[in-house]
Amino acid sequence: MSTRYQFVVDGELSDRALAAFPELSWTPPSHGTTTLFGAVTDPTAMRGILARLDNLGLTLLEMRQLPD
Repeated sequence: MSTRYQFVVDGELSDRALAAFPELSWTPPSHGTTTLFGAVTDPTAMRGILARLDNLGLTLLEMRQLPD
């Protein structure tokens, strides 16, 4: 069972950076942030997303679980 999450990242992500998150959808940048969202299947998948954010040097401003 997966849980849906939203990740708000500082800055406008390039196409290359967005490609690092194929499992997530995104909304066009707004007010200097980019929002990624989608289903996260388990804790390992969450750690993978957070690690990719870190490896790309991105600043995670907010993360929240979305309602089903």
